[in-house]
Amino acid sequence: QVLLVESGGDLVQPGGSLRLSCAASGSIFSIDAVAWYRQAPGKERELVAAITEFGSTNYADSVKGRFAISRDNAKNTMYLQMNSLINADTAVYYCNADVRTSWRRPRNYWGQGTQVTVSS
Repeated sequence: QVLLVESGGDLVQPGGSLRLSCAASGSIFSIDAVAWYRQAPGKERELVAAITEFGSTNYADSVKGRFAISRDNAKNTMYLQMNSLINADTAVYYCNADVRTSWRRPRNYWGQGTQVTVSS
């Protein structure tokens, strides 16, 4: 089985920066697409950023130019660099990944989430 664990969430002031990490562990053959989602209280979970196994990225309009998703395949770790944070970025951030435990079809996994709070 595969486990995704997010870390790096914290309380930060508006305008600050934060880097979230998502470490994948278990019987991993390879990791395909990876995405970061977030969910604020009372709101629907939304896609923040995604990166394919080829390195192609896409971002929600609300974070484009401020956030950057990246991955270190050798470490089975994914990152979300968040800059110029605003109050609206406050949410629980979740890592989501398509992971192969063999050469066969991948399965989708979610992390437990990490809290990001932007407040003055």
